[in-house]
Amino acid sequence: MLYDIWTVFWRDWIVLNRRMFKFVLSRMISPILYLVAFGLGFGRGVQVGGVNYLDFIVPGIMALNAMNISFSAVGSPLNMSRLYHKTLEEYLIAPISPVAFVTGKVLAGALRGLISCSVIVALAYLFGARFIMTGWFLTALTLTCLLFAAMGLVAAMLINSHEDMANFSTYILLPMSFLCATFFSPDRLPVVFRYIIELLPLTHATYTLRIISSGGELPLISLGVLLLYTLLLLGGGVWTMIRVRD
Repeated sequence: MLYDIWTVFWRDWIVLNRRMFKFVLSRMISPILYLVAFGLGFGRGVQVGGVNYLDFIVPGIMALNAMNISFSAVGSPLNMSRLYHKTLEEYLIAPISPVAFVTGKVLAGALRGLISCSVIVALAYLFGARFIMTGWFLTALTLTCLLFAAMGLVAAMLINSHEDMANFSTYILLPMSFLCATFFSPDRLPVVFRYIIELLPLTHATYTLRIISSGGELPLISLGVLLLYTLLLLGGGVWTMIRVRD
């Protein structure tokens, strides 16, 4: 099992390693724009919850980046592989279990998310942000990357056109990007919207990263929600693979 997981992961790592320089450079653009526009431009001198807005927004940017990169790293290539290139069939006929395939793909997607987030950490310190990096912070960030990489896999296996994959991002990921406490606290939103937002995984990712980075008490409930979402999506990914193979 471990060898099969490593085989799937290693294939994606080779592809990433060949494009690492371009990957890192391309992942610097959005964080720099967010940090300049919201952190230095809008956020200069603004306080949110007793902290500088730049310090407030950095965990949100990291959660947002982890979502987008981890999801797209697995979702779009796998969807294209399944529907157009037909290279997924090579895995289906190989002696690799669905669990190994899903685990390897999700780990590879999460790695891309973590590398991209490490770029944001470096940029945030250069821009003067102050936040605490702990083992729990890395754990929450890793869970976030795993969660959305697994979501990308499930979406890629269930959605039957590249256009609908783009629609999934538009209708699901885009609203989460702006509403799930990434750029502002949702406390002032109507109660109904607030309850809905509290159910979304990116909200708990943002809450967890923000609280830990500010030195607050460990948010066990949000961590538990992230873990639950991750396990459910991994299970869903295995189910979709078994469904396609059969």
